[in-house]
Amino acid sequence: MAYQQIIAEVKDQIFYITINREQKLNALNKEVLTELADAIAFASKSEEVRGVLITGAGEKAFVAGADISEFQNYSLAEGKELARSGHQNVFDAIENCPKPVVAAINGFALGGGLELAMACHIRVASDNAKLGLPEVTLGLIPGYGGTQRLTQLVGKGRAIEMITTADMITAEKAYRTGLVNEVVPQVELIAKAEEILNKIKTRAPLAIASAIKAVNASLKENINGFEVEIEEFANCFQTEDFKEGVTAFLEKRKAIFKGR
Repeated sequence: MAYQQIIAEVKDQIFYITINREQKLNALNKEVLTELADAIAFASKSEEVRGVLITGAGEKAFVAGADISEFQNYSLAEGKELARSGHQNVFDAIENCPKPVVAAINGFALGGGLELAMACHIRVASDNAKLGLPEVTLGLIPGYGGTQRLTQLVGKGRAIEMITTADMITAEKAYRTGLVNEVVPQVELIAKAEEILNKIKTRAPLAIASAIKAVNASLKENINGFEVEIEEFANCFQTEDFKEGVTAFLEKRKAIFKGR
């Protein structure tokens, strides 16, 4: 797929997205966000994609933040539009993607980079990774969902501490607090992310999409997550994957799911 700021390709049903601004530590700018939005929209709809792996180019950074020079002179209205469009087109789109999205955090994940990782469903970090939300050092707060997702992942106290001190934490501390799922040596990072996605690929795709939707509902205001779970559970009964899963179980063989 032809992009200027990211590299995107499908291999063995995994959609690999690499933010390709290594000289800028893969900082997010308008072009990166536009291309990410397009790539995630493709992944959500494509039948050839069963999972998404997002990482950064090089060994120093996943994403070291946003490109501050782009918005240093923004007005109140422009700031609101920057955050709103980022939420809707990229970060919320990743969170609500029906395919599992794994962030492979290779190095620094700061500001918008950590927010990008937190929007993903699963996070794997290299053991040299550093994570943080330094926005208050610029007179800002996280604007791409960081205040909400960090609180959901690590709790109110730790979230307020990380945001208000602007301190970076190690990958190991991120693991202990629940911010990342796994920590591995950097040379094993992509392989570990692939291992997780390859296991998920053997499960029923429509059931996975329903599970993601139901889990996300537990965190949304004015939505009864239990009711969403009931609806999605019921929807599974009308799929061919359900019939195949039950038949394979009874026949004591491995199920072959087709996502129908």
